[in-house]
Amino acid sequence: MKIARIHTDQRDELALAIDDRLLPIARLRTLADFPSQLLPAFVTMENVLHSPSLLTQLQNVDQWIKSHKSRIPESWWESTETTLPVVAQPEKILCVGLNYRRHVEETHLEIPPYPVLFSKFANSLEGNGHVVFMGDMASQWDYEAELVIVIGRPCFKVSEEQALDYVLGYCNGNDLSARDLQFRTGQWLLGKTLAGMAPIGPYIVTRDEIPNPNALTVRCWVNGELRQEDETGQMIFSPQYLIHYISQFMKLVPGDLIFTGTPSGVILGQPPEQRQWLKDGDHVTVEIDGLGCLETTLKVGYPVE
Repeated sequence: MKIARIHTDQRDELALAIDDRLLPIARLRTLADFPSQLLPAFVTMENVLHSPSLLTQLQNVDQWIKSHKSRIPESWWESTETTLPVVAQPEKILCVGLNYRRHVEETHLEIPPYPVLFSKFANSLEGNGHVVFMGDMASQWDYEAELVIVIGRPCFKVSEEQALDYVLGYCNGNDLSARDLQFRTGQWLLGKTLAGMAPIGPYIVTRDEIPNPNALTVRCWVNGELRQEDETGQMIFSPQYLIHYISQFMKLVPGDLIFTGTPSGVILGQPPEQRQWLKDGDHVTVEIDGLGCLETTLKVGYPVE
């Protein structure tokens, strides 16, 4: 099942992705032959994150849509081109640095003995098909295509073998980074948390559709040029190990996001004299097997309020 958040009908709504289109599920309640017991109330992502029974209801709604598509008015369908962040206010956005061997090599650093963890904040979240404004405080903007884990159940001190049982699903992520700010001090935070630096989407794909997150291809294009391509199986620390490791130190809760690290091919990994940092108008696409495409356009300056 593919779950998205969109802004339509003057409000933020939950939608299900079917055949590369989105159906805001609240509209189904106005359909005469829709079984009302499948969706008795307006449902938000927050509701789903904190109620396992609602996830089961959504799966039933998803199946009903797929078997009754001919009964749904064509005008009800929305495009996947623009979506909101799949989780609006996660308690935690955890990121993993240096988690692909070839990426470690290109940055001339050492293989870490433990996962390198840092954080982003909710202000950095952005949806699919949106513009990220680069402001005027940094000039060395870089992309990082990443698999993002969405936690679905509270977990603390879980085993590596059981870790994936606590996952709601997965989505594309782009750990946008300002390298001049990232390395200004020994702490990376400043170069990772500007507004819009964590695009995710276009939707969450539930874990039943991604049985093995260790066998996915991660790709990134800039203006149509392929820059990154690698397999999640090349991670130094697997998704299940990351959940296990992090949960030894802090309780993970529904909606928490884990950016699992980026493959080689980032601008930082190029020889200094060849680096062409992201600039005004650049278009970045992140695509991971089964998770759709995440599209982001960079613009100079700040949004007009």
